Amino acid sequence: MLRALLLLALLAPLCAAAQPSIAEGFSGLPPGARIVLMPADIELYEVSGGGVLEPRADWTSAAAQHIRDLLKKSKLGTQLSEMAEEPDDAVVNLLHLHRAVSSSVVIHHYGFLKLPTKEGKLDWSLGADAALLRSRSGADYALFVWMRDSYASPARKAAMVMAALVGMGVSGGAQVGYSSLVELATGRMLWFNRVSRLRGDLREQESAQETIDALLRDFPG
Repeated sequence: MLRALLLLALLAPLCAAAQPSIAEGFSGLPPGARIVLMPADIELYEVSGGGVLEPRADWTSAAAQHIRDLLKKSKLGTQLSEMAEEPDDAVVNLLHLHRAVSSSVVIHHYGFLKLPTKEGKLDWSLGADAALLRSRSGADYALFVWMRDSYASPARKAAMVMAALVGMGVSGGAQVGYSSLVELATGRMLWFNRVSRLRGDLREQESAQETIDALLRDFPG
């Protein structure tokens, strides 16, 4: 799944730090709007000398905490709340549904396979299932975050230097992710921001702040 999504990310320029889109007719959150922060879907990897992506649970755990803490301190902080309970099967299924819809957004809105019926508009929905979150959280909207980040190991960095000396290019790490705002009453995706680049670091809170800024770029608050 990771390799497939990273391949999809490569369909658009990796130099594009952030690419926000907003649904037609939506201009911003109304006063007093409440947002539930969904459990972030985050995985961090180390790139081995041979280019293999090796999961790093310690980095992933730290990154998830950094993102939660920084989002609470962001401009959305006063409107954000987290799920009061551990996600059950219904919530997990909704997270999976959001991931599937978001993958379609990446392919058909940002990629080369644009759907003619969408006419270039951000026109996607989670359907009636989103109402479950509204009844459980008391929120009006949900904020979703998905991130995959990888970093070159010392062996990989050495391979990159050696390759450069003979005129070859060897890739290191990359950061791919998205954030989205969903209206829970309707399931409609109101805002979507895609991040795809060769920089960014979620392992430390100080450097993770820059990624949060990219994820929230042009947020309609």
